[in-house]
Amino acid sequence: MTSNNSSIDRERIKRAVREMIEAIGEDPEREGLRDTPRRIADMYAEIFSGVSCDPTQVLTVTFEENHQEMVILRDIPFYSMCEHHFLPFHGVAHVGYIPRGSLLGISKIARLVEILARRPQLQERLTGQIADALMQALEPQGVAVVIEAEHLCMTMRGIKKPGSTVVTSATRGIFRDKPATRQEFLSLIHPARQS
Repeated sequence: MTSNNSSIDRERIKRAVREMIEAIGEDPEREGLRDTPRRIADMYAEIFSGVSCDPTQVLTVTFEENHQEMVILRDIPFYSMCEHHFLPFHGVAHVGYIPRGSLLGISKIARLVEILARRPQLQERLTGQIADALMQALEPQGVAVVIEAEHLCMTMRGIKKPGSTVVTSATRGIFRDKPATRQEFLSLIHPARQS
């Protein structure tokens, strides 16, 4: 990931966490909590490292190949932070595209997902951002993205329904215009589910 975390103010986070510890009625000087503000500041610098990254930077290196068939990277694990409650959501992303002469190294797709996930997010927005970044950088015939994730804001609080999965999709170009292309992508990301 290409981030220097320059936008992360660790000292400010440490002060805020200390305030939160006091606000819930705990003693920030208690042994188990004494170093918590620093640990959380370090953690936030890592999990929000995508805030200061330009995701398109990882998509600049392509290579020319006369391949115009579907390319899919499926089951890309990711962790993100829901911007509504600052609780994690995590799962897998499936990303496919049909090139128009320019191919992208497959690790770049996983890096794109990681950069965009490492910021305060909504799953719906994340899904669309991945698709839009690929469309902009590669100008392919089309892009399809499906994300499946579990949200801790729904499993550990509120409705408390662990095991529930949120599924979002974004289609661009030929995946949106041609139902058969979209269906091929869906059948390839979950071959065991087809009947």
